[in-house]
Amino acid sequence: MAQKNDDGDGGRDDGPAVAGGADGPAAAGRADGPAAIGRRVLRLRTERGLTQRRLAEPAYTAAYVSTLEAGKVRPSETALRYLADRLGVGYEELATGRPAHLATELRLRLTDARRALATGAAEDARALFRPLRAEAAALALVPEEAAALLGLGDCALETGHLTDARDHFADAERLLADEPLPRRAPAIRGRATAHLLAGELRYACYLLETAIDELNAGGLHDPDALLLLYTASIAPYMDMGAHARAAHAAELALALAPRVRDPALVAGMHRGVARTLLAEGRTAEADASLAKARELYQQLQIRTDLAHCHWMLGYVHAQDGDLERAERELRTARSMLASKRAALFVVQVEVELADVLRRRGRPGAAEALLLPLLEVAELNADRGAVHAGGAHRLLGLIAEDRGDTERAEEHYCAALSLLERTGAAGDLADLCRLLGDLLRRTGRVEAALDAYRTGLGHRAAPGTTTLGPAPAEPPV
Repeated sequence: MAQKNDDGDGGRDDGPAVAGGADGPAAAGRADGPAAIGRRVLRLRTERGLTQRRLAEPAYTAAYVSTLEAGKVRPSETALRYLADRLGVGYEELATGRPAHLATELRLRLTDARRALATGAAEDARALFRPLRAEAAALALVPEEAAALLGLGDCALETGHLTDARDHFADAERLLADEPLPRRAPAIRGRATAHLLAGELRYACYLLETAIDELNAGGLHDPDALLLLYTASIAPYMDMGAHARAAHAAELALALAPRVRDPALVAGMHRGVARTLLAEGRTAEADASLAKARELYQQLQIRTDLAHCHWMLGYVHAQDGDLERAERELRTARSMLASKRAALFVVQVEVELADVLRRRGRPGAAEALLLPLLEVAELNADRGAVHAGGAHRLLGLIAEDRGDTERAEEHYCAALSLLERTGAAGDLADLCRLLGDLLRRTGRVEAALDAYRTGLGHRAAPGTTTLGPAPAEPPV
């Protein structure tokens, strides 16, 4: 092999490490800086009894090794791999100062933490993710630290700590700022989900649509990332009443699914698609889609998402008029989520269950379930606002059924106040209709007309004034 001098491949790829340069004082203290690498090469060479010439030849010169050991040059990856092989160590250990097995062990522990989150309580999983994040940061293992942050964000979502969730996902996104967008997609999805659960539907849509447009416009047609983002967009679209846009996102997700190998992503897609099918009155197809999702979640042993499938099945049966099966599915979902201590999701399921109980002729049981929910921190204007509005709506219906119109009006107005912050257009239109009917029956015709007009305005909004242009389509 021909010898290479200092001007060849001998580490000059990134320029010399001179004072004030890109690798000067700022890099001096880093484990992957030129000075630290030079010290490691010197120590390992000395331990093995090698001269600079014996280490360098035949690919490099003794002068190059001398310059490298002095910390005056940053070696290229090719040079580092050559020297690591000559010194009998791994490339990563020579480049960073940490043995390769540390990163492997950390990744195995991250897998264990993910499994704990899937099968157990989020609080227990959080206790595993926290030290992993700290260790990864100390070792400068960026992908592993980002994975730990994503885990902490998912834990915070389950426990209803939405501000913490947003912060963890934002930190992961910042860590991966220099990575391609597909690598950042899970953090963006997490942030959007946190805003959705907080009732900030428009902002959730904005985050997801911006990422989708950037992926497609930049030619980054990563099917996994696109499936994740299109699926995540279905829920805020549906809550805003933008059913056509939700259905289109579902169609694109279905088209991408055959190119995706991750079964958890495919299961989430089936769950999201089921909601659009139900809105179109295709109950049997929605049921079949949920059955596919449930089967995958059972195989993967992801209990929270499996509970969400039971929750959605309860909703499907309720819409289909099978209230007995709806109650059974919702109680199963509530039990599973309670066992995982997923407080925010538990109370949201209880709102759905209360609706079924009321429709089954048990208004007292429904009211007994709803009233305590509005007193706990998990359901308020900042956490679960859509379901908090739903709870007030149900209490208004129960009060109206027993003739207490004053109390019913209070609940309807409270629900409107909550939902107006979220942009949940369909629910707002329905509430305006209920309030208008109540006002009309009590002789306040002008006020009733105002309520109806407001409802019509909300009904016309989705997909036009509240949302911008639909995101670009991938070349599926």
